[in-house]
Amino acid sequence: MTDKAISPLRRRLIEDMTIRRLGPGTQHQYIRHVKSFADFVGRSPDKASPEDVRRYQLRLASIATTGPTLNAGASALRFFFRVTLKRRDLADAVVSVREPRHLPVVLSPEEVSRLLASTTNIKHKALLSLAYATGLRSSEVVSLKLTDIDSERMVIRVEQGKGKKDRYVILSPNLLDILREWWRAARKKGWMPPGQPWLFPGYRGQHMSRRQLHRLACMAAERASITKRVGVHTLRHSFATHLLEQKTDIRIIQVLLEAETYCPPTPGRGADLLPVPSPVRRERAHSPAIRLP
Repeated sequence: MTDKAISPLRRRLIEDMTIRRLGPGTQHQYIRHVKSFADFVGRSPDKASPEDVRRYQLRLASIATTGPTLNAGASALRFFFRVTLKRRDLADAVVSVREPRHLPVVLSPEEVSRLLASTTNIKHKALLSLAYATGLRSSEVVSLKLTDIDSERMVIRVEQGKGKKDRYVILSPNLLDILREWWRAARKKGWMPPGQPWLFPGYRGQHMSRRQLHRLACMAAERASITKRVGVHTLRHSFATHLLEQKTDIRIIQVLLEAETYCPPTPGRGADLLPVPSPVRRERAHSPAIRLP
C-alpha cells in the first residue's frame, strides 16, 4: 500500500483515537496493527473484504501468533473498521481468541527480603520497596511526584493510573523512612534541584523509564539467587498475595490495586473503602499496610 493511499486513512484514524483520548501507547499499537493488515492485503484497507480479514487472521494463526497479540490486533482492527471506516461488515469478521489463564509468579516473604537486601544503593532499594509495599504498576511507580507522598495522612496519591483514574494507596512507616533516606541522598548529590517534581528523576527533566525499573528488578533477583522469573509486576502480585495471607479484606486489596477486572465492585461497599486511609477502617483488615522485610 502506498503512502498516498494510507495517509488520509492514517490521519483520520489518529484523529478518531485522539477524540476518544486513547493513550499514546494504545495509538501506537493500533496504527501498527492496521498497517500490518494493510500490508497483507496489498491495497488500501477501505477496499478490503470480509474474506481479506479472514485470510489475515488465518495467516496470524499459522505463524503461531500469541493470544494477547491476536486480541490486541483484533481490538485495533475493530476500532479502525467500525469507527474510522464505518464498515461494520469488516468489524463483524474480526474474531478474538480465548487466552490461557496462568497463575502469576509470587515471591515468598523470605524471597522479597532477599531481593530488597540485594539492592546496591538507596535508589534501587526505594524503588523496589515502593513497588512491593504499595502494589503499584511500574508506570505508576516511576511517574510519582514528590507532592504525591502525603506523610500526614500516610497515603500516596496515584494520579491518572491505568484507566485514567486517580486513587490512594497506603504508605507504611518503614516505606516512608526509606523514601526520606532516598530524598536526602538525591538532594545531596544534586539530583533533585528546586522545581524538579519527580520522586525518581531521569534524564532531560523526565522521570526514569519503566524499562530501567524492570531492568534493576531483574538484576536484584539475579543477585539474590532467585530462580523465578521476576519483574516489577511480580512484586505487585506478591503484595496482593501477602495481604490476602494476612487475612486482609479482599475488597480492600481490590481497591488498592484498582483491579476491578478480577474482583468486581460489591454494591454498597465502595464508599467506605475509598481512598482506604491508614489505618484501614475495616475490622477484617488486620494489616493496614504491607510489612517491609
